[in-house]
Amino acid sequence: MRLDKEIIAVDTHACGEPGRVIIGGVSDVPGRNMFEKMLHLKAHGDHLRKLMLREPRGYPAANCNLILPPTREDADAGFVIMEQVEYPPMSGSNTICVVTVLLETGIVAAKDGANKLKLDTPAGLVKVEAQIAKGKVIRVTFQNVPAFATHLDASVEVPNLGTVIVDVAYGGMFYVIADAKALGFRLTSDEARDLVRTGEMIKATAREQLPVAHPENPEISGISIAQISGPSASKGADRRNTVIVSTGKLEWERPSTWIGALDRSPCGTGTCAKMASLHAKGQLPLGRDFVHEGILGTRFTGRLIEETRVGNYAAVVPTISGRAWITGYSRYVVDESDPFPEGFTVGDIWGGT
Repeated sequence: MRLDKEIIAVDTHACGEPGRVIIGGVSDVPGRNMFEKMLHLKAHGDHLRKLMLREPRGYPAANCNLILPPTREDADAGFVIMEQVEYPPMSGSNTICVVTVLLETGIVAAKDGANKLKLDTPAGLVKVEAQIAKGKVIRVTFQNVPAFATHLDASVEVPNLGTVIVDVAYGGMFYVIADAKALGFRLTSDEARDLVRTGEMIKATAREQLPVAHPENPEISGISIAQISGPSASKGADRRNTVIVSTGKLEWERPSTWIGALDRSPCGTGTCAKMASLHAKGQLPLGRDFVHEGILGTRFTGRLIEETRVGNYAAVVPTISGRAWITGYSRYVVDESDPFPEGFTVGDIWGGT
């Protein structure tokens, strides 16, 4: 892997969640498949993630995607997702951002109307249909990897909170899902700081008390994201949620404490995880739209299209629909005298105790 003197990227957001897409300045990454390429980046090229996501070039809520040549003949493009503290194998909002960039910039040939393509991701092959009108991508629908619940209505003992009832489900990442009402939340943006703190505490506890691993790829292991879910007061939405994405650790605290930021979108893989848990409880049948609202009031529409199995788990195949918008075109450089060639972090963006 080699970095050129400048990195060319397209900035986007999917229903509010920022997703930067690198389209130039990075050579191909070693690996026989996209999962191996992700592992190579993590082990040998993590400076790229830090450069693009940390300040001063990034910010705590940012995500980044690296477009790469596919490793499969049946895929149109490949990509690896980079977030603040991890390389998730799959992300819904990032997939929508990547598809929008591929089609609107002409990297993949596009036409008005329905466009079908396949993406090579670390989680597997993802089938996509994008609707284009007057050269703009107005809707992206993708068939995600199978989703499944590993724990339903499980009890975890969370410091300062007591017993919390949660579900754990995989939708491309492992989520711990807690009920907003039981925790005293309305899921509004003014609750952001408390939502982040509560979500991080639940996630840290659930990781210890409810260990999980993907049965077909044990290297995908551990709960990495918390979701707080509740009813929606908006007409036409089935549920409202917010997802807490870790942005770092306060290492000087003992014990060290994870800090995070809210996903600005309704969260694609989180929606898949929620649908899998609802289906496992008999509350969401196949073939019905599930409109999921995020903290900003924006929406993704999910649907379960078939049942399957992943190892010993009953699973479902979900689709997610949403939209992204291009917000800018950028060229990033690193001056030889720059004291922060890999950026920096400055602790908890929410402040307080």
